[in-house]
Amino acid sequence: MEEDHSSSFTSFVGDGSVDLHGRSVSRAHTGRWKASLFIIGVEMAERFAYAGILANLVIYLTDVMDESTATAAKNVNVWTGVASMLPFLGAFVADSYLGRYWTIALSSVIYLLGLILVTLSASLKSLNQIGFFFFSIYLVALGQGGHKPCLEAFGADQFEEDDPIEKKHKSSFFNYWYCGICIGSLIGVTVLVYIQDNVGWDLGFGIPAMTMAIALFIFLCGTRFYRHKLPGGSPLTRIIHVFVATFHKWNVSTSHQEKKEVAAAAERELLKFGSRRQYLPTDQFRFLDKATIEDKLDYECKTTRNWRLCTVEDVEDVKAILGLSPIWMSCLIFGVVFAQSSTFFTKQGATMDRKIGKHFEIPAASLQGFISLSIILLLPVYDRIFVPNARKLTGNERGITFLQRIGTGMFISILSMIVAALAEIRRIKAAKDNGLIDMPEATIPLSISLLLPQYILFGIADVFTMVGLQEYFYDQMPDTMKTLGIAVYLSVFGVGSFLSSIIILVTEKLGGSRWFVNNLNKAHLDYFYWLLASLSAINFFIYMFLASRYKYKNAQNNISYQEESCRARTLLPS
Repeated sequence: MEEDHSSSFTSFVGDGSVDLHGRSVSRAHTGRWKASLFIIGVEMAERFAYAGILANLVIYLTDVMDESTATAAKNVNVWTGVASMLPFLGAFVADSYLGRYWTIALSSVIYLLGLILVTLSASLKSLNQIGFFFFSIYLVALGQGGHKPCLEAFGADQFEEDDPIEKKHKSSFFNYWYCGICIGSLIGVTVLVYIQDNVGWDLGFGIPAMTMAIALFIFLCGTRFYRHKLPGGSPLTRIIHVFVATFHKWNVSTSHQEKKEVAAAAERELLKFGSRRQYLPTDQFRFLDKATIEDKLDYECKTTRNWRLCTVEDVEDVKAILGLSPIWMSCLIFGVVFAQSSTFFTKQGATMDRKIGKHFEIPAASLQGFISLSIILLLPVYDRIFVPNARKLTGNERGITFLQRIGTGMFISILSMIVAALAEIRRIKAAKDNGLIDMPEATIPLSISLLLPQYILFGIADVFTMVGLQEYFYDQMPDTMKTLGIAVYLSVFGVGSFLSSIIILVTEKLGGSRWFVNNLNKAHLDYFYWLLASLSAINFFIYMFLASRYKYKNAQNNISYQEESCRARTLLPS
């Protein structure tokens, strides 16, 4: 991650980045790794704190709050779902009003307050109530909703896209970013979970609160090195504007004349904005091009915002978002599979022999650390060995495309569910063979190491799919909606968690209630895992079809400004 100053074409960054006070920033003294390392450090601390809540939450709800296994699993899924959907709110606030820096700072304070209340809930008997506890963890979710999308996008903002050296480093940033996430999570699911199980929940929740306070301090210390992107206005308003304008122009005919008028609008924007990179109209979702055509009523409109007319850039931005939606939907089943590692996997492990030596017992939730450990070990191999060699074969600067990377991880996730089902069959058989089928509290004489393959496969899948999704949604979103792109990526796992709860509920209603009984020795989690493996396999083929038809935004971005201008002029009406 060495700094490389050979790419310093000018003394100032040329992508519109500014400092906290709105002034142009020096290329040599801001951004790049010197700034992003602060941000990665903050994310490590935040993931440590988040893992301290999530990893053992299903155990806390069943053992302390006396919820059933199925109810606890559904509550955990709902909470993680909400936590993964709230980034849309954080992205909206950052892109529209506060900017990423101030949104991170404000959400960090909310996050810290939530963690303090969680600690008080576990420490004081008067506050040890289910309502207060859920209020506290949902306050944590709200803080995380502003923190998570903004911090990652803010880290990527430290590398200029038009600088070839910095662009290459940006790709590595996403790998090291996720490696940092996994280091924080690994410590959280090992150290914190052990403290929660063996020392006390008050200290186990208190340490994350202290860590989050340190993270906020670290973030503020890096302020002078950061590059900032100014808020680009409400993305939601721009999206709605395009659809309203299209509705007003619905009767405009799609003729050759229309193409000329749209091209003329593109040319006017090119001439007006000069060096800003603009996009010519693309062929997908062409009905939206109607929103860029001026008519007589547009000339008569005296309002500040003419809701009957949009720029070509706004229309192309909306097209880009619509183009992402099929891929987003085809990734949701991966989110469902991902949700199992912190719920049913943990309950499985709690029934098995977890001793190392005579006295030390591994907390069941700590096996989630093997997901993080697998990622930590494999990401440098991916970045330093796989990518350079794949680049020679494919000519792609990232080795393989975003969608190829995502698809590889999705295939591995199918294998993880198959392995999980086979492991569960063996666990149930061991319970029957040892006469423990009616003894849910007894320890089955089967080592918890049996579950390691499914966790490790999860980690390998994450190296491909999780990082691939982050890069894909950040890169393919419009330039003024990068934070929203990270929120869209996170929503895959939010919606996936909700879908996991829905699948459990539907399965129970359709006669599969015995799959999830509290006595796991009599339950059939293996049936549930086979169901998820089947759904994932079907979804994988759908994803492959959609990925084969997807057109990357960068394929158009690589056209030079001069080529764009020439192409636009050839389409202008004579």
